[in-house]
Amino acid sequence: MATHPSWPSLPFEEWQDTCATLHMWTQIVGKIRLEREPMVNHWWQVPLYVTSTGLTTSPMPYPTYSFQIDFDFCRHALVVTTTDARRTEFALGPYSVAEFYRKIMSALCELEIEVEIWTMPVEVVDGIPFEQDHEHKSYDADAAHRFWRILVQGDRVMKQFRASFLGKVSPVHFFWGSFDIAVTRFSGRTAPPHPGGVPQLGDWVAREAYSHEVSSCGFWPGNGGFGKAAFYSYAYPSPKGFADAPLRPSAARFDNNLQEFILEYEAVRTADNPDEMLLDFFQSTYEAAANAGDWDRAALERQPT
Repeated sequence: MATHPSWPSLPFEEWQDTCATLHMWTQIVGKIRLEREPMVNHWWQVPLYVTSTGLTTSPMPYPTYSFQIDFDFCRHALVVTTTDARRTEFALGPYSVAEFYRKIMSALCELEIEVEIWTMPVEVVDGIPFEQDHEHKSYDADAAHRFWRILVQGDRVMKQFRASFLGKVSPVHFFWGSFDIAVTRFSGRTAPPHPGGVPQLGDWVAREAYSHEVSSCGFWPGNGGFGKAAFYSYAYPSPKGFADAPLRPSAARFDNNLQEFILEYEAVRTADNPDEMLLDFFQSTYEAAANAGDWDRAALERQPT
């Protein structure tokens, strides 16, 4: 078994309380971005992005300037900056979602930024309004730092995978609703209406997200219904034969419960060549979707030179 310092261990059971708290914190920040950004297809205006220190909203428009919110998982701070050289921050620590909500709204008020958001969490069962959530209040700084380091690796490899596709493809982005990093390729064809049914999410939201045929891959830190940190890949709609397609590497498998391909993070981080294993997983699961779904691969893929 190989060990790679840049791919740290992160057993879900050891940090699941912090994970749940961070999930709600990122939803608050993400909803601020949702409020300020103009609508983009598939909700691409709402995710966060991996940075050299954590996660960012990227610049968000305000009437005559822009502002940005950053999670810094190296200094363990929440930082708000504006394009007219104003800045405020507060330390991240083991306080409740309600306290985080109060702190970030106070920070925005300090910078004379007014934003109102819907305070009900999305894509979670039995969500608690942010201002009332005193249940989630864990912050293990070391675990948060390791989580970010894994996101850095996922972001880096997913960008490499993304580069070989000529068709429509999403950025590599972090969706705060599902709390995962992902990249999505498109066949170019429209898809049947999504059935919806996602907790605390309007069916119309899911239908916008999945308006066209996709092959998507990403990483969950332990949430998502699997219970362990894992990379995943799925297709919508799932074509006939998708689940039975040839798969690489041998550690990967199709999960009948999730209806997705799964590669556990532990297998990747202990592989002789984590990058190679992960790229193999992304490519073979994409091929499963594209071949079973009869995508025009010759037109959509960049050929090696």
